[in-house]
Amino acid sequence: MNRDIYDLLGLLAAVCFVLALKGLSSPKSARRGNLIGAVGATLATVIVFFYANDGRALNHLPIILAAITFGLLVGTIAARRVQMTQMPQLVALFNGVGGGAAALVAIVEYLKLGDKATTAEVIATIFTVIVGCVSFSGSVVTFLKLQELMTTRPVVFPFGRAVIALTLAGVLISGGFVVANGGSTPLLINALLSLLFGILFVLPVGGADVPIVISLLNAFTGLTVAASGYVLQTTLLIVAGTLVGASGTILTRLMAKAMGRSLFGTLFGAFTAKAQSANDSGESRPVKSGSADDVAILLNYAQRVAIVPGFGLAVAQAQHTVRELADLLTAKGIDVAYGIHPVAGRMPGHMNVLLAEANVPYEQLVEMDEINPTFPQTDVVLIVGANDVVNPAAKTSPGSPIYGMPILDVGLAANVIFLKRSMRPGFAGIENELLYDTKTTLLFGDAKESLTKVVSALKGL
Repeated sequence: MNRDIYDLLGLLAAVCFVLALKGLSSPKSARRGNLIGAVGATLATVIVFFYANDGRALNHLPIILAAITFGLLVGTIAARRVQMTQMPQLVALFNGVGGGAAALVAIVEYLKLGDKATTAEVIATIFTVIVGCVSFSGSVVTFLKLQELMTTRPVVFPFGRAVIALTLAGVLISGGFVVANGGSTPLLINALLSLLFGILFVLPVGGADVPIVISLLNAFTGLTVAASGYVLQTTLLIVAGTLVGASGTILTRLMAKAMGRSLFGTLFGAFTAKAQSANDSGESRPVKSGSADDVAILLNYAQRVAIVPGFGLAVAQAQHTVRELADLLTAKGIDVAYGIHPVAGRMPGHMNVLLAEANVPYEQLVEMDEINPTFPQTDVVLIVGANDVVNPAAKTSPGSPIYGMPILDVGLAANVIFLKRSMRPGFAGIENELLYDTKTTLLFGDAKESLTKVVSALKGL
């Protein structure tokens, strides 16, 4: 393939990546953006087979094709079998694999270049190894937290900040040694220390803040890919990695702002925060529970209803049922809106994706800043599987892990209905005082079954 044609096709792939990001900025165009990005990635992969500076790529064609086939099988099976509730874990793993792959490629390329590597190439290699390994091990920890294979609470230990600082110092010193003196052993030590730092980096993060860390690690992976593109002298990797790194960084800042805290406080605040429980006495407290008929009557005589979805909605796979309920209310002349918190669920945009799957009209999805002023005029707020994003502890309990996070002010509505399986706290592990408010009614049970009963009762009114 002629070099000019190769560069033009590479530019076309880069344009696809830009258009993909643009499409992903809105739920309405997200599917199209995803498809455009997939086309760009496919084009970027295919053109490599038709152009190589010295023909080396074709010398290992069977291995390359086998790796691509394996990746296609794993990706296809995972995409089809993984439930929506497990999508954040899948994103975390895929993100980590990207960072780890870039780090491995950089190590192999460094070992191949040996003494021929320039100082700039060695620096780019060290950057790729450090950030890629941090992204890989950190993403594994986020996966374990999301999958609840380990505690979702912040993991802190004595002198934790000092240990993290010393590990980071070891990473930088070993990296500097490689730049100054070279050597494969110091590079591997640097990689191992980076993996350890990635684990220590994520352990202090509590469950409510995991979406921010996923976004940050995604930005890390993008920067890693961009640096590996410099090592491999591949412009397309630099462009793609820079786009991911930049967009991930912007999203991380927006997510941290939505949580009402600094990024440093999100990552390391657990070392100084004093955990408090909303009910330290351990005594059983009365709550007001109701039936599906009670909830249906409240909804039937409302003029405005707000639905607040959370991770429990995804667990119950109740998005289609909640849309059926919303359509029924709308047909009765009731104003219905969905209150979307920026960090609802367990990854950025989780609730938007879930509701889009049920073809919920986009105009009914209202962001937190827009819907909060309307709650005083709202007759009923129906909370389906959400807890932390409506928890008043974010405003009233300075020792709470979510303190400072902007929340949906559902307590200002005339009536609040919680659909819950039990009185178990949310992902942040803290109790919600709103559950004990006199205006709150709890409907216990599986969200999908409860909503189905409410729909049936509402049809009979």
